[in-house]
Amino acid sequence: MFGKTLMASDTSRTGASRARAWQTPITLLILMSIAMPVAFNVWSALLNNFVIERAAFTGVEIGILQSLREVPGFMAFTTVFVLLILKEQTFAVLALALLGIGVAIAGFFPTVYGLYFTTVLMSIGFHYFEAVKQSLALQWLSHEEAPQVFGKLISVGAMTSLVVYGVLWVCLEILGLDYVWNFLIAGTLCAGIAVAMWLSFPHFEGGTQQHKHIVLRRRYWLYYALTFFSGARRQIFVVFAAFLMVEKFGYTAAQVTVLFLINYTFNWLFAEKIGVIIRNIGERAALTIEYVGLIIVFTGYAFVENAYLAAGLYIVDHMFFALYIAMTTYFQKIADPADLAASAGVSFTINHIAAVVVPAALGLVWVVSDSAVFLIGTSFAVCSLVLAQNVPAEPAPGNEVVVGKVALAGS
Repeated sequence: MFGKTLMASDTSRTGASRARAWQTPITLLILMSIAMPVAFNVWSALLNNFVIERAAFTGVEIGILQSLREVPGFMAFTTVFVLLILKEQTFAVLALALLGIGVAIAGFFPTVYGLYFTTVLMSIGFHYFEAVKQSLALQWLSHEEAPQVFGKLISVGAMTSLVVYGVLWVCLEILGLDYVWNFLIAGTLCAGIAVAMWLSFPHFEGGTQQHKHIVLRRRYWLYYALTFFSGARRQIFVVFAAFLMVEKFGYTAAQVTVLFLINYTFNWLFAEKIGVIIRNIGERAALTIEYVGLIIVFTGYAFVENAYLAAGLYIVDHMFFALYIAMTTYFQKIADPADLAASAGVSFTINHIAAVVVPAALGLVWVVSDSAVFLIGTSFAVCSLVLAQNVPAEPAPGNEVVVGKVALAGS
């Protein structure tokens, strides 16, 4: 299967005759899947303890920081304008380098405004990178193999994360390395891998010329709606579930790292298999399983009083992330191939409309009741579950939804 992908990609890339056997689009995607977690996951694992211990953050400040972090995601629709100047592959590598730089300098600014600045810098790189990487993968993969390959990439990222969190635990617990050095090492390594990719790989072309303008089509409305609620309820996990572990249950940075190790062990072992399952059962069934599970998990967060049970909910919550592949492959099946690059930026913007507002707004709610924050997350998951039932059994252009179809012409 992967050989088929490589053959198809090799015939469409620039400089194919001069490339070595390992210089393939899949290899590049794998390296990207390795580099990003090196920086971003160290930042995520250290953030809550760092801001509480060094900058005395409360729920209000962490909510504002997380909202600022999502602003570049909200602006991801501008990706299409950058692509008027840069090729997608070049843009992805540059964004990855910027992510590394933002993480590398984070430890040197342990103040409220310093953390806001480094977070935004890191986030610009992260969100543009993720948008462009998704676009490139959708262009380079066929419908049949995309679920499994996406699963493989998640598995590679998870394996990298296991190594990263293991090393981080040693740095924190055994070596007693300060936050400054952990941030600096992780960010520098990510930026270094980006430079190596830029120097080592030829430029790869997709099979279809991409639109160079913003694409927003009525017939994609269900995908847009699912993306919006995904962004809203994802923030409950990313921002407040992790914060709950530290503030309410007193987890240390090393203990949070152990939770991440467990989470990524699951992804490493099962993400590719989940991709195969999605291919076999279809996107609607996969999304239904995800959203039913999230309803249970978020409701559990609202009432949990036991630190071990809270950790269990956190682990189960993370396990559902691999099912997000179903939303991506659903869009790949219904989209015009020329829309993929422009739509990747637009979908990230839609995903982050709620993500920009939710952390700051719910940070204020958190001060009054942390349970209310998670019950709001339950309501987001319920909305997603209802929408998922409108995904057809066999998505395709002209068959995007069960109810509410829009004619293809001019849509």
